[in-house]
Amino acid sequence: MAWLAEGLWPQNNDLQSLQPLEPTRFVAEIASRTGWRGRSSRPRHDRQFRRESPSLRQRRKRGESSQAIGRSRGGRTTKIHALVDGDGRPHALLLTGGHVADITAAASLLAATEPTGSLIGDKGYDADHLRRFLGSRGTIVVIPNKINRIARYPFDAETYKMRNVIERTFCRLKDFRRIATRYDKLARNFLAGICLVTALCYWCN
Repeated sequence: MAWLAEGLWPQNNDLQSLQPLEPTRFVAEIASRTGWRGRSSRPRHDRQFRRESPSLRQRRKRGESSQAIGRSRGGRTTKIHALVDGDGRPHALLLTGGHVADITAAASLLAATEPTGSLIGDKGYDADHLRRFLGSRGTIVVIPNKINRIARYPFDAETYKMRNVIERTFCRLKDFRRIATRYDKLARNFLAGICLVTALCYWCN
């Protein structure tokens, strides 16, 4: 039930004015015994801030590095690296985290295969050390130059049109939902599924 405010608190009720605590004798005596003199120069922390909070460092979940999981723009993902021939058949496969650059896996893929007459790659593989490695194997490099490269290399634009072969290979592999969306926790299980799909699509005919 609601009542009028005047009935709850009369207007003519004199309220006691608030007195500051510091000038009172009681507070002054306590301060003199504890040795407190005004505000301390040391930083004081409120109790509401003394609680558990996440670290400022970017922590990585356990197992991400060993399970080929990394954080990229789209979130925690896995990147599939492949080396295919002119018919789109994969000869080497490698898994890394989504944050790993393509050039990082190039040396491992090439070392697992025999030297070829030419190699086609996008601008992500434009690096001097990779070009030197391919040149030592007698492989013709068909990689476009980056826009910021000063010493530019010759580039065969007509041969580069065949790079769509590997794009079609990845589209074919990702027709399988298990490959397009990773459901396996272990990287070895996910890689085994990719190898099984690769053998089914390209090597069992």
